[in-house]
Amino acid sequence: MTKHPNRVEATDAARQLIADIRQEHPEIIFHQSGGCCDGSSPMCYPAADFRVGASDVKLGEIDGVAVYISGPQFAAWKHTQLILDVVPGRGGMFSLDNGREKRFLARARVFTQEELAALEMA
Repeated sequence: MTKHPNRVEATDAARQLIADIRQEHPEIIFHQSGGCCDGSSPMCYPAADFRVGASDVKLGEIDGVAVYISGPQFAAWKHTQLILDVVPGRGGMFSLDNGREKRFLARARVFTQEELAALEMA
């Protein structure tokens, strides 16, 4: 049987940027909204400043940081693993990666049929 896969992972670069941000903001959260402007940009907020919505889905955690996705976005992406990565550029206006000359980016990997079956059994 296939091991239960994580719905969210992160590259080493993303983990390093998370650690850098947590130096200034120890408690943070990620939210992937799928909105029109920054749909592929997971937004990073101080945990106390973001209210998780009733339809938001927790994908998991990266180094103790919760990662959520909007319900409609989850419905479209539930067959994929979200991979937090970092690319050069400016983060979203309210995201904590803004002003660091690099920003978070969501990449995706399609789960195998075996992984999907394992997720459904969980």
